[in-house]
Amino acid sequence: MHRRQMILSGLAATAAGSALGACASGPRQPTEPSYPISSDAAAPTYTAEELIAAGSRELGIAAEAMGGAIERIFAEQGDRPTAYIAGEEGAGAAGIGLRYGRGALHMKDLSASQEVFWQGISIGWDVGGNVSRVFTLVYGLYQPDALYRRYPGVEGSAYLIGGLGVNYQQADGIVLAPVRTGVGLRLGANVGTMAYSRQRNLLPF
Repeated sequence: MHRRQMILSGLAATAAGSALGACASGPRQPTEPSYPISSDAAAPTYTAEELIAAGSRELGIAAEAMGGAIERIFAEQGDRPTAYIAGEEGAGAAGIGLRYGRGALHMKDLSASQEVFWQGISIGWDVGGNVSRVFTLVYGLYQPDALYRRYPGVEGSAYLIGGLGVNYQQADGIVLAPVRTGVGLRLGANVGTMAYSRQRNLLPF
């Protein structure tokens, strides 16, 4: 009887080991899943009040003016942004426009802001140049590295609110809503493509 119990115990241990091995060697998860992934939905977001305070401070304008732009973006996007970029840029156009900028990416789950550069090209109807501050709301960004790519401008999205220019750029589920000061009639040059990168690139692609 004792020998039979030992044999049964050994078989049970072998079966348990096989089951654990099957679980460990089950279907392997992809190392680079399609973006965004379902677990990203828990990323912290910014409220309108937080963005109005930060935007008015970064752009050097009254909270009332910033509030109008933020409220419209919130209404059109129907959600809260997961990040924002505060910086400045220079742009010029003579039929073909170029734009270069530099700023800092802010996310609630980042220990510190992250430097970011952008450069873009467009075809428009305006001529001239300008330097402006930019405050960009970022939707659908859950990992900082996912920001760095090219974003086409959304056709027909450019508009003015209280002297602030707003337009949308979108790629792979990430939506950028730059709010610019001092753009005036240069808003038309914002429709094109914008590439965001970790370092300054002279080519606007």
